[in-house]
Amino acid sequence: VQLQASGGGLVQPGGSLRLSCTMSGSTYTIYAMGWYRQAAGKQRELVAHITYDDSKEYLDSVKGRFTISRVNANKNTVYLQMNSLKPEDTAVYYCNASTKWGAEYWGQGTQVTVSS
Repeated sequence: VQLQASGGGLVQPGGSLRLSCTMSGSTYTIYAMGWYRQAAGKQRELVAHITYDDSKEYLDSVKGRFTISRVNANKNTVYLQMNSLKPEDTAVYYCNASTKWGAEYWGQGTQVTVSS
């Protein structure tokens, strides 16, 4: 499974960005997709997660501001709509795909910087 992420950038506080991640390869093995982030000097953390049956999970600090979705009929593309961005959202964001038996795949990171 390969993951291609895009959509990061520099945005002012209160602004919005949308990240996208498209997977290819043996996608039939994938049960869930999600986004993690890692800020400088901090551990990687789960931001949002969506399962094959559209169950969603969010980091508490992004609830109400971020939305994860899959709109591709094949469920091969996941989006993370990020609104009302804060400086503390600054991090490298990583796309993740996982199987039911615990295998994980990672995309390349995309930098999100929230700064005035």
